[in-house]
Amino acid sequence: MWAAAPLLLLFLLLLLLPLARLCRRGAARVEPAGRAVLITGCDSGFGHLLALRLHRLGFTVFAGCLCPGGDGARRLQREAGAAGRLRVLRLDVTRARDVRAAKELVLSHLPERGFWGLVNNAGISTFGETGWLPMETYEKFADVNLLGSIRTTLAFLPLLRKYKGRIVFMSSIIAYFTLGNGIYSMTKAAIEKFCDALRLEMKKFGVQVCIIQPGNYARSTKIQPPLSAEEIWSELSEEEKAVYNKEYVQERANFFNSILSEGSTNGSEVVDAMVDALISPAPKARYMVAKLKEKALVFVCALFPTVVMDSVLSYALSK
Repeated sequence: MWAAAPLLLLFLLLLLLPLARLCRRGAARVEPAGRAVLITGCDSGFGHLLALRLHRLGFTVFAGCLCPGGDGARRLQREAGAAGRLRVLRLDVTRARDVRAAKELVLSHLPERGFWGLVNNAGISTFGETGWLPMETYEKFADVNLLGSIRTTLAFLPLLRKYKGRIVFMSSIIAYFTLGNGIYSMTKAAIEKFCDALRLEMKKFGVQVCIIQPGNYARSTKIQPPLSAEEIWSELSEEEKAVYNKEYVQERANFFNSILSEGSTNGSEVVDAMVDALISPAPKARYMVAKLKEKALVFVCALFPTVVMDSVLSYALSK
């Protein structure tokens, strides 16, 4: 009898959690007016769309851009108009001094209800098998996609604790598996674990941590431009060229570029999830925004033995 107690407890929890969530859903949504949000990576893609959406909702928006004088930043300012609630700032998440300057700017322009949200959106992507990429590329990706988010989060944690705000991280379904872009998968899997730890630690302060897991939105974000076989081949070391021939590189380039071409152009679906994470009275820990076949792949990866997932992915790569 006692051996069944943990299973019974788990069953009861599974029944009660949806009820508790429904009760919290009945609470009022967060009022944006007078609350500030900082978003990284607003030059283009999801960050750009989110900055404009939050501005229209009434938030005070600090839009971090890698190139504050670039086309994306200028377009943000133009589309936001003269309301004065959207500020574009230089923010390279790999530079500690940029992060410090961003915090000082936010502190000096906080609206009456304080600092509500941090959205760690900035990220980069590329394609290539493990040995094709030099160590410098691994270091760069870790610095932008992983350490950049951690660097910004640590800087703004005191403010988030003070105002019991929200932290939103951009992950990906690629955190669960990889199809030729292991370097990107690596950083997203790592940020998921960082978020899991942070989410539990922040509960006692009333700070909520959410992860956004988009599927293939390459055509919406332009995070990954198509790569030609010639570009890849020219970057390979002599050791790698001795192992792989140009025909193989061409096959892999064609495969990956075909995946990019299938990406959704409706980035607003992902932005909807990001907005919900910021204003819902009961935000989800994870928002997976993906096609059914992408969700099925995640399901297989999570529940089936590794050998099954390896077989599925190997078959996909062979085709």
